[in-house]
Amino acid sequence: METERKNDLKKARTLQIWNVIYDTIEVIVSLIAGITANSSALIGWALDSTIEVISAATLGWRLHGELKGIDEEKVKKRKKITLYVIAVSFTLVCIFISYDSITKLLSQETASWSTMGLIILIISLIINPILIYFKRKYGHKLDSPALLADAKDTFICLYQTVVVLAGLLLVNWLGWWWADPVSALLIVPYAAKEGYEAYNKAKNINYNTAQND
Repeated sequence: METERKNDLKKARTLQIWNVIYDTIEVIVSLIAGITANSSALIGWALDSTIEVISAATLGWRLHGELKGIDEEKVKKRKKITLYVIAVSFTLVCIFISYDSITKLLSQETASWSTMGLIILIISLIINPILIYFKRKYGHKLDSPALLADAKDTFICLYQTVVVLAGLLLVNWLGWWWADPVSALLIVPYAAKEGYEAYNKAKNINYNTAQND
């Protein structure tokens, strides 16, 4: 049983490494596309991907620690820190998207078409379901709230991808200038909910603060 868990930990850690690599590429491409097209939704999506990089890297650190055999108190500490990072990350995404989208709605700024944005969005529609499946799989096998919370983060990114893609197409096809910032705002309730849940889970993890990591 211990050998099986160790193998699952290795696979989960490898999954997070690939997650960080892909999301880093996604951030760079979507930021360039969003800034070039003046798209609130694409920039917000890029920011969410940045948060995913931080979240996945922090979670990889927590899994690596357990794999290296650190004691239970240190594992709990890393779980708690990981969940707090996820919670704070969601909060920052909510604040940025809300500010940027409302500002553009008030000024009636129009986003331009972005072929680069379209391509990375379509790729994300393919990659993210795969990541979600394996994060949930190993989250349940390892009984890891942090990994399951990270799977929800990726699901929100998938949802956001669909919404941002719809906004991009509506602006281009129908000329609905408001579709871009509204698309971004639709992400906020889901991100806020998952951030709050991650915070509550972190708060409920108790460990001996005398332990040093």
